[in-house]
Amino acid sequence: MPRMTQLDLIRNFSIVAHIDHGKSTLADRLIQLTGTVAERDMKAQILDSMDIERERGITIKANTVRIDYPAKDGRTYVLNLIDTPGHVDFAYEVSRSMRAVEGSLLVVDASQGVEAQTLANVYQALDAGHEIVPVLNKIDLPAAEPERVKSQIEDVIGLDASDAVLISAKSGLGIPDVLEAIVHRLPPPKGDREAPLKAMLVDSWYDAYLGVVVMIRVMDGVIRKGDRVKMMQTGAVYGIDRLAVLKPQMVDIAELGPGEIGVLTASIKQVRDTRVGDTITHEKKGCAAPLPGFKPAQPVVFCGLFPVDANDFEALREAIEKLALNDASFTYEMETSAALGFGFRCGFLGLLHLEVVRDRLEREYDLDLITTAPSVVYQIYMKDGTLQELHNPTDMPDLTYVDHIEEPRIRATIMVPDEYLGDVLKLCQDRRGIQLDLSYAGARAMVVYDLPLNEVVFDFYDRLKSVTKGYASFDYQITGYREDFLVKMSILVNDEPVDALSMMVHRDRADMRGRAMVEKLKELIPRHMFKIPIQAAIGGRVIARETISAMRKDVTAKCYGGDATRKRKLLDKQKAGKKKMRQFGKVEIPQQAFINALKMDS
Repeated sequence: MPRMTQLDLIRNFSIVAHIDHGKSTLADRLIQLTGTVAERDMKAQILDSMDIERERGITIKANTVRIDYPAKDGRTYVLNLIDTPGHVDFAYEVSRSMRAVEGSLLVVDASQGVEAQTLANVYQALDAGHEIVPVLNKIDLPAAEPERVKSQIEDVIGLDASDAVLISAKSGLGIPDVLEAIVHRLPPPKGDREAPLKAMLVDSWYDAYLGVVVMIRVMDGVIRKGDRVKMMQTGAVYGIDRLAVLKPQMVDIAELGPGEIGVLTASIKQVRDTRVGDTITHEKKGCAAPLPGFKPAQPVVFCGLFPVDANDFEALREAIEKLALNDASFTYEMETSAALGFGFRCGFLGLLHLEVVRDRLEREYDLDLITTAPSVVYQIYMKDGTLQELHNPTDMPDLTYVDHIEEPRIRATIMVPDEYLGDVLKLCQDRRGIQLDLSYAGARAMVVYDLPLNEVVFDFYDRLKSVTKGYASFDYQITGYREDFLVKMSILVNDEPVDALSMMVHRDRADMRGRAMVEKLKELIPRHMFKIPIQAAIGGRVIARETISAMRKDVTAKCYGGDATRKRKLLDKQKAGKKKMRQFGKVEIPQQAFINALKMDS
């Protein structure tokens, strides 16, 4: 069998772990040790291609690489490694990667132990039927406790960790053992070379030179350059221009057989034409049934993006369209606001995803943006039985027609050292959480809460980190919708509603939120020549008010002595002038005030 890799010599695996436990560093070492990348081209986080990924030290996109490894038993194996993100917002990337491979390396930081995201990822791997090899990283740190962490893996996850591989990815200690463990402990892929072609579309991205690049994992059959292939979901047919494998650079290959992972280009116009999770087969003799696809990524947090300078709108539109080419989980539509002009309403997978997209727009395309308050999607049930989805609080229909409003709820798993447990419970209680479970694993508690998503999107994560000095880890899944007493709170400045500041809040917390908001705005809006009232209102009822006093000129300064009526006359004249000004005066709200008012930390 020339040119074709035998099935039993292939190993496909992903690396999963909590954020910052050393997945990308381990991937670097594996690439380095096997000489896949020349030493001179080697750099840290080699698989993370975006600047933001490097800067923040996080992985956003799951990246793959093909490694040739001559094992100790004298055979050369092909290893396809997928480095996955560790952050909860990108859990979708992880679940996709899992389906494309047969085994996982579970990396746990020996000084930190098992954290919430580790659990979530392991459960995903077990769902996908993976073999899992536990790897304890950072064992060279003075705080490392490998034995304690092993027993923790056994207690919390239920995996046998007695033969866990002990490594230090930074220094390269124990890396050969990892490679041997991959070869001997992970299963080879299964597949039939003679069957009709069946390949799974794992990912797609846009390349400025090649157009749309599609990453595939072949299950059955063979795919060759020049074949005409069909996407089963969309029904589109393409001719394959180029087949390659990633070593991180593309290396052309004549064909891909069962169990292999590679990339193809086929003059596809847009990334939107390629559905992730789709099945690719030959146009003529195609396979009968498609592979089970993935659930599409549902954006959960929505916010408005507006250019600071209104002339940049076209540039923002272009930039968003280009970004959306690469990131199919990001949605956008145009919107206008009275205060901020033209902009876009965008949907994200979570707050980190929002930050990353915003950073990329500002950096890569040199834009100055204002982000409105993040909100979630509410379901509004009308009295006539219809259902509306509310993305933007300003579109809230008249309450007389609304029967009830439902909001998305999440199931949050928080792992925290004992001493901070009380603060965490209090934080979740304050955010209208319902406690579902509390268990202990050694000196760490694991709490499971049912929380409303809109309380989490603001600043829950930051607060959690600050009350636990950064030791808590947090992971969530969306569970569904539930009815609650929600109201729309509008902010009025000088009796004019400011649409960019309206938000949905729970009735019991509205007074507190409203008060915090108007106090903040009082500090942020500069004084004018006339008095400015700032109000927070629900419907027609004002719940909080602050007044910015007017700047006044001393009109009586030039009066000296004489009758009191002279002064009075001048003051009355000023008073009448102020009254008129207030009627016709416009309040300028500076951009900075918006940005700061939306950072709620009450």
